[in-house]
Amino acid sequence: MSNPGAADETPIRSVSVLAELLAQGCKPREAWRIGTEHEKFGFIRPETAASEPSPYPGLPAYATPPYAPEGIEALLKSLQKSEPDDWTSVLDGSHIIGLKGRGELAGAAISLEPAGQFELSGAPLRTLHETARELNAHLDSVRPLARKLGLGFSPLGFHPTATRAEMPWMPKSRYAIMRDYMPKVGSMGLDMMQRTCTVQVNLDFGSEQDMIRKMRVSMALQPVATALFANSPFKEGKPNNFLSNRAQVWTDTDNARSGMPTCVFEPDFGFERYVEWMLDVPMYFIMRDGKMHNVAGRSFRAWLNGDRQDGLEGFTPTIGDFEDHLTTAFPDVRLKQFLEMRGADAGSPDMMQALSALWTGLLYDDAALESAWELVRAYPWEDFVKLRSLVPMMGLDTPWGEGTVRDLAAQMIAIAMDGLQSRDIVDEESQATEWIYLAPLTGLVAGAPTQAEHWLERYYGAWQGDTSRIFLESEI
Repeated sequence: MSNPGAADETPIRSVSVLAELLAQGCKPREAWRIGTEHEKFGFIRPETAASEPSPYPGLPAYATPPYAPEGIEALLKSLQKSEPDDWTSVLDGSHIIGLKGRGELAGAAISLEPAGQFELSGAPLRTLHETARELNAHLDSVRPLARKLGLGFSPLGFHPTATRAEMPWMPKSRYAIMRDYMPKVGSMGLDMMQRTCTVQVNLDFGSEQDMIRKMRVSMALQPVATALFANSPFKEGKPNNFLSNRAQVWTDTDNARSGMPTCVFEPDFGFERYVEWMLDVPMYFIMRDGKMHNVAGRSFRAWLNGDRQDGLEGFTPTIGDFEDHLTTAFPDVRLKQFLEMRGADAGSPDMMQALSALWTGLLYDDAALESAWELVRAYPWEDFVKLRSLVPMMGLDTPWGEGTVRDLAAQMIAIAMDGLQSRDIVDEESQATEWIYLAPLTGLVAGAPTQAEHWLERYYGAWQGDTSRIFLESEI
């Protein structure tokens, strides 16, 4: 669910034009789609690290990732070569930094996060069954090629063993700008870039009012998703006192562009109000003639008003500039021409599919959305903001009302179940219904351990404190 095509060079004439840009995402219900994005850490499989000669000499078993620009690039080249009708290369200078789908994979893309975290941005698909098949096909195609290179992939929210200094940097111009800027605006921005992985689902809206309702519901309930999908209890080989250290990192990454923006729950919220918020999010870069210009920290609003700012002299802000700028904000739910749910740690394939099922069930059925809104509006907005700061450590056991977040999660899942049953989409191949993908979550609210709690049990039990065992046990 990307915005393909060349950058729009139309000069920006007014804020309302930018609001209209977002409004172009409004679609009739029959055109609503489900897009998934999932990241995973690469690691050197133990037999590779022990072999001679090793394609990665000197690296210990379970090192990460394909420590390379060259290592991860080899995998991208192998995938593009093995499926030439499906993928074309995406370059940054002379480096392959991703693949763009074509043919049957049109709309999908493979990209690299700052430290080589391997991401599939799925195509916009009609049903959860299609997204499940897409995920499985992706893993089936990558796995044998990675094994030939001695690599494995593990979906965890925060890297369990490596220090920040041990993590590499991918040769992407955007990341070089962020790498320099992040330490100026938060204490954990580089951790976010190098040592976290997430899974998200992207969903459509039918109108501005539909967007508002979906945005408010999903923003408020994002901390509950964080608790359900918590999968990052380790840091540098030891328990880190958090169930989702990825979510904890986001509490001090760059609060001017992340978190739960207050404007979402203000009475005048809509496309234009979101644009106004975005205009005050500090800039990272602009593109001109294929070259990225570093303008980190500059004000888009001041640029639009014609104020002089270093690095922006002689440049006129365009629609394409604002489209790029939209990608540099990281709220827990991000608005583009669709909505991105951004609160979950990366996890097992079953949990990745469960995330898509949860939000699809809540947001794509009118009755379910109304029930979810009633659930949210029963509490002050500030309660959900406070919850966001608590769930990284306490997870589903975080106090909520007269009970815990587990109780709130159970209500969410019940509503999502009703929403998916109302969709009544049965897979032609398996005859399965969409609500089967919620099964891992129903177990969690019934008392089963979260992914993070499962790994902690392994750490204190069978692993005897050896965190590196998590790589092969979580490998996908």
